[in-house]
Amino acid sequence: MIEKLPFGRTGHLSTRTLFGAAAFYNVTQEEADRTMEILMQYGVNHIDTAASYGDSEIRLGPWIEKYRHQFFLATKTGERTREKAREEIHRSLERLRTDHVDLIQLHAVIEDEELEQALGTGGALEAALEAREQGLVKFIGITSHSLHAPIIHLRALEHFDFDSVLLPCNFMLLQNPQYAEPFHKLLDLCRQKNVAVQCIKTLQRRPYGDGPHTHATWYQPFDEPEAVQMAVHWALGIPGVFINTVGDIHVLPLMLEAAANPQPAPSDDAMRALMARYEAAPLWA
Repeated sequence: MIEKLPFGRTGHLSTRTLFGAAAFYNVTQEEADRTMEILMQYGVNHIDTAASYGDSEIRLGPWIEKYRHQFFLATKTGERTREKAREEIHRSLERLRTDHVDLIQLHAVIEDEELEQALGTGGALEAALEAREQGLVKFIGITSHSLHAPIIHLRALEHFDFDSVLLPCNFMLLQNPQYAEPFHKLLDLCRQKNVAVQCIKTLQRRPYGDGPHTHATWYQPFDEPEAVQMAVHWALGIPGVFINTVGDIHVLPLMLEAAANPQPAPSDDAMRALMARYEAAPLWA
């Protein structure tokens, strides 16, 4: 089984490896059902999806309807205005076949202007707060991508006491001082405020570039057991963070197996050797 930790201030003991349900973007119900059975075998008890993840919420619906009490359920709205976000939250509840989610997240807030709109008057945060008042959601988080993500989250936490943040984290990315410095500052702040930190792109190997897309991820992931194990164990070596699983149902079992068999985090030298062996390259220069 996978280690559990308190998910920030929510009080929920979540498996440190959360199910990133972007993996259900474009799968059949049969494929989703098989994947959910695997997740339950490993004891995964936290699901993270989004309104924009294709068919994900629909594929999850039958499982949430039947096993709602077994999962901490998170979804996201990518809308920036109150009205549009309210509509999307209600649509997500219908698709997920539930009367509430545990966590609603403002999704993929990339630019400062987006943050200002989402947190400002008439913004999406107002819809999340309204949903919380109505008992439709319990907690409110925010997600971001790109090299700007830690800074977006630091600024967001200045304006509102979010319960969770989500952003990319892997060895290569943290070799970039432009990202590493604000990332560690954010990590310290979240520990002080008891805000849950979720890491994505843990298995990122390199961008696809002009080559064929071999996996259901927008980056090329590590997909061999040793590399997956090292990437997962490195990320789990960051105290207190949670990692969201890879968005490919075929690589997912390797990641779950690595998380269920924890090892000391690989050294920086070992990770550099891994990156060189697999000709890894960062998503962002």
